[in-house]
Amino acid sequence: MKPLFSALLASSLALLAPFAPAAESPYAASADIAEFCEPFRTKHNLPALAAVVIEGNRIIAHSFTGVRKLGSPEKITPDDLFHLGSDSKAMTATVIARLIEAGKLKWTTTVGEIFGETVKGIHADWQPVTVRDLLTHHGGAPGAPSPELRQQMQRREGSPTEQRLALVRGTLAQPPVAAPGSRYLYSNIGYAIVGAMVEKILQRPWEEIIRDELFTPLGITSAGFGAPGKPGSLEQPWGHHKKREPVPPGPNSDNPPGVAPAGTAHMTMADWSRFVSLHLQASSHNPQRAVRLLSAKSFDWLHLPAPDPKMLYGCGWIVARHPLAKGSRKDDSGFILAHDGTNTMWYCTVIVAPERNHAFLVASNLGGADAQKGCAATAQALMARYLEK
Repeated sequence: MKPLFSALLASSLALLAPFAPAAESPYAASADIAEFCEPFRTKHNLPALAAVVIEGNRIIAHSFTGVRKLGSPEKITPDDLFHLGSDSKAMTATVIARLIEAGKLKWTTTVGEIFGETVKGIHADWQPVTVRDLLTHHGGAPGAPSPELRQQMQRREGSPTEQRLALVRGTLAQPPVAAPGSRYLYSNIGYAIVGAMVEKILQRPWEEIIRDELFTPLGITSAGFGAPGKPGSLEQPWGHHKKREPVPPGPNSDNPPGVAPAGTAHMTMADWSRFVSLHLQASSHNPQRAVRLLSAKSFDWLHLPAPDPKMLYGCGWIVARHPLAKGSRKDDSGFILAHDGTNTMWYCTVIVAPERNHAFLVASNLGGADAQKGCAATAQALMARYLEK
């Protein structure tokens, strides 16, 4: 699920009406730009490519081309599900902000406060690590589990909550790989720890918490966890390894459920757009700022990066600049929020340009470098098409 960000960085309220009327397709008033996007799919040899352009709280353009599985004729459709990988980290962070506003925890809540008395053998250096440290990848959590922990997670023993707690116990028994707060170190484990902290506080599974706190309030109805679809069926797209071998839905088609807060969610492009639109409109850089679900202050915290010379990373978002994203106001800077996500069998890219009130979402059912390049190229081309003045 570790994102590949180089292509993105190189170019470096009132209550709103629902994202789309419930009885109407979210694409009803949207332009079909398949002719524009299809060359990117063929150039990078992607099984399928989906793309959506958002303006404010509506989809203004869409493209769905390619097949659900290489070697089979079934075409993808707007109703198909795509695995988001680490592009759901921003969803996890948004849930945390909701719970903070509800008084369940704080940005400064520490690992020691939650696990100090219930998880034996925690290394002392983990005690002061905060929720915000973990969400900005400054908590010192390792980038990958130890071989022993990896094998344990792959066995998928117990419920996802039990798997997360086992991951937490194994990780916290060793010292952090960097001093808490000292430097950026991308870590899926850090997000799994945050999820386990919330489960400990609320005494409920993470999968229920994110549904109740985020998916349901936003009207997201297609969300699930793991690779979409059923074994032996092509009712949904299949993921493909970088060498383009199809991967049937099942236990080996995604990362273990224990790391769900780091990115095992799937949903339709329209439902993903509901979430991205939330952050697009709520950004303090949006001249038409419209805030819902959270306070303006909470969105500001989510979009504020931890100071670091290596990477400006907020809570689930890379913070960067892009010349095409610069608005017309005197102080506009081309501010963007961006992220990539992959479980090595799917790939997706999102770029949010709040000064222009636009966002661009691209996804493919292929992992690897070709998918990264194809998604990035498509997103950049869409930015040029819709943002060039």
